[in-house]
Amino acid sequence: MNDPLAHLLHLASPALPVGAFSYSQGLEQIIDHKPPDRQGADLARQWIADVLHFSLIRCEVPMMIAMKKAWRGENTQAVRELNETFIALRETAELRAETLQMGYSMARLLGDLDGIPNYTRNTLQAMGETAYPTAWAAAASHWRLSAMGAAQAYLWAWLENQVMAAVKLVPLGQTQGQKILLQLAADLPALAQQAVERAEGGWENFTPGLAMASSLHETQYTRLFRS
Repeated sequence: MNDPLAHLLHLASPALPVGAFSYSQGLEQIIDHKPPDRQGADLARQWIADVLHFSLIRCEVPMMIAMKKAWRGENTQAVRELNETFIALRETAELRAETLQMGYSMARLLGDLDGIPNYTRNTLQAMGETAYPTAWAAAASHWRLSAMGAAQAYLWAWLENQVMAAVKLVPLGQTQGQKILLQLAADLPALAQQAVERAEGGWENFTPGLAMASSLHETQYTRLFRS
């Protein structure tokens, strides 16, 4: 499989065995404690849109793109520093555990796939704790995805997982879930462009609402998701 589009679809697929389906990134807490005057569907749509606009494109995706560039140049020091910085930016135990579990699963998958360079395998094995975008960027670099293609694939995968979590939590019908997915996905090309163009000095992860929702979820009485 040498087609970049096929690899892009592979990395954006919910079939990627990294356990993304088990995380809601605070959405479960928001839906469980929604104000009585708010509809679950509207609240879920707004929450997902806000995390997309204020967290992913300002920090996570720009860092993933920088990681991809570092992997491509075999700049081990830069890969390690970006990985450590991203882990440090996970503000709660659940968000940290999420990126480390998914990063471990992605790194293990790359170790088992044919054709992955020894440099990539050895660097991931020696890294210890691996954030998900670090391992994902290694795959995107190896398969020569463009910065825009990688950004859109990463955003799509995240968005699809969040909407599927909302389908279970609100709950939403499948058609309503697809409407939310398509509505928010319409912004992905422009958001991906913003993420790609955001310089390192503009990276920031100020999302107190997400941090509070994630912290409260740790002690939530009933839970379907791990975050």
